[in-house]
Amino acid sequence: MGAGAITSQIDVAQLTLYAFWIFFIALVFYLHRENKREGYPLDSDASGRRSVEGWPGVPKPKIFHLWDGRTVQAPRPEAFSRPKNAVDNGVYIGQPLDPVGNPLLAGVGPGAWAERGHEPARTIDGRSAIVPIGMADDVSINEKDPDPRGLDVVALDGRVAGTVADVWVDLTEPQIRYLEVQTLPGAGGRRVLLPIYYAVVDNGIVSVQSITAEQFANVPVTARRDQISLTEEDKISAYFSAGNMWATPQSSEPLI
Repeated sequence: MGAGAITSQIDVAQLTLYAFWIFFIALVFYLHRENKREGYPLDSDASGRRSVEGWPGVPKPKIFHLWDGRTVQAPRPEAFSRPKNAVDNGVYIGQPLDPVGNPLLAGVGPGAWAERGHEPARTIDGRSAIVPIGMADDVSINEKDPDPRGLDVVALDGRVAGTVADVWVDLTEPQIRYLEVQTLPGAGGRRVLLPIYYAVVDNGIVSVQSITAEQFANVPVTARRDQISLTEEDKISAYFSAGNMWATPQSSEPLI
């Protein structure tokens, strides 16, 4: 027998290969199961079952200790479920669902959002990560960049929805994350946050191509004027994202 051989049919290289295969299969199994700590079990209306876990099933609850002393259990002890604001028109199985009510607020499709928590994202020293620029002593807009404050916000329909009253910055990047818009009376007459990713600052105006001026009246607002929670971030972004498909009848039509 050659060097490293255990028997005439098995040697150390074979055992190492088999050990790697076993380890790799176990790793895939573990990661796939851990991936189900959020969002599972699923609700299935098509199968007639209320709870769907798949294989492998949902892992046993685990307590996670957060940096600020709080603890979070995952999977959650209580099942979280929102009303499904969508209907199946029954033409064929697997077709897209039609939103019920205001499609920008239905929470389905491109407007879906997650319950990420009612606390804001925080910096390493515990401050709210996203704040109005006036609360960020060490952040300012570069003099070479356009300052959007005071500019008109022109919506998808070409109408002015309001003016930019303030900007919100991310202290961890840093960068502008939201424009605070003071809407006109026809658009609700209130202050709402516009994600910077849905805005284009050019030629002295702020253009928004996802929603109309009137639809600014229903943009979700924050509970506090000086901070935004994780869930509020998702809701606001989902509203503008849903507008890309449902803001107007033409938005959801094919290009051709």
